[in-house]
Amino acid sequence: MRILHISTRLILGGSQENTVLSCEGQARAGHEVHLAFGPIYGPEGSLLDRVEHFRAPDGQRITTHILSHMVRELAPVKDCKAYGECRRLIARLDPDIVHTHSSKAGILGRAAGWAEGGRLHRRGIVHTIHGLPFHPYEKGWRNLIYIKAERFAARRSHHIITVCDAMRDQALAAGIGTPDLYTTVYSGMETQRFLDPGVTREQARQRLNIEPADFIIGTVARLAELKGHDDLLDAIGPVMRERRQWKMLWVGDGWWRERLLGRVRELGLENQVITTGLVAPEQVAELMRAMDVLVHPSYREGLPRTVPQALLSDVPVVVYNLDGAPEVCIERQTGRLIPAGNLAALREAIEWMAAHPTERAAMAALGRERCRAQFSLEKMIADLHAVYERILAERRSR
Repeated sequence: MRILHISTRLILGGSQENTVLSCEGQARAGHEVHLAFGPIYGPEGSLLDRVEHFRAPDGQRITTHILSHMVRELAPVKDCKAYGECRRLIARLDPDIVHTHSSKAGILGRAAGWAEGGRLHRRGIVHTIHGLPFHPYEKGWRNLIYIKAERFAARRSHHIITVCDAMRDQALAAGIGTPDLYTTVYSGMETQRFLDPGVTREQARQRLNIEPADFIIGTVARLAELKGHDDLLDAIGPVMRERRQWKMLWVGDGWWRERLLGRVRELGLENQVITTGLVAPEQVAELMRAMDVLVHPSYREGLPRTVPQALLSDVPVVVYNLDGAPEVCIERQTGRLIPAGNLAALREAIEWMAAHPTERAAMAALGRERCRAQFSLEKMIADLHAVYERILAERRSR
């Protein structure tokens, strides 16, 4: 099977990691895999090096293609050119499956795939919703454009995969597609890396100069808008000034780094906020092992990969109760679910975690067992293959 994946950018992020792992798994299974994406820039990092160095046991590689005009923001001229690039690439490769990821690549890639044979069922057109582009924190006119574009693209899809049930439900509520168009496939990950990162909790903390008695509140997210770092500072900054053994561990980098670190200095927390900067995905498991609790107060996600990754690492979670988070964080079973933006509830949940180490450990243990199977990489690859085969069988029957 020849498979073409199209993504907007190949930066370090949950959607991109899911896409790369899908490509690797399919290449290992013997398929011819291509990955197309727009230019990579900025402080978020890149997965390109991993893709270019990948080799399956039989020598199979992932062939990459740069779409020079594919950008994340709305840009009509570049978008038209990127659409043309996608059409030419699809016509040249003649893939059996065109599988798009992220909103911009999803809209342009599906339109191109439909025009280049998808309409006649010569190839299967699949899209994965990792997170919807419209949300309550976006301008109304932008949301209107995004919803209309997603409805347009859904009519040019043979199937839509969602990384959680919540994404399916939100898309359907916005009039995007019909229920029979959707399948939920939880985002697979390299679970063993988190189950056994090769270091103990003590070793991980020693490498960060963290004292044994310190209470570590971790985040793994880009330092960017809507990721919730400001909420963390507002909710527990005053508490941390009184409890000097409380520390934050921020894993990641982004455009808001200097502004956020400026706030840290203003609050007098320079010695209590540890920043790692940009780290390779392979290092995240070790850093998580140093945490006592992972807090993810993000306002916009599909299903945040960092939440199951923390649970696999034996770390309980505190998460805003939106999108796919409740499908992993079960209130007072695997963590604490907090109403989005409720700083008093966020502070209370973190204080509760600090005061209840026994319950905290029990939550982590239960979450670890649940996520071990739910987020298996092998299961994701098998589920994707089943979708592809179903589409191709329908195509052959026409």
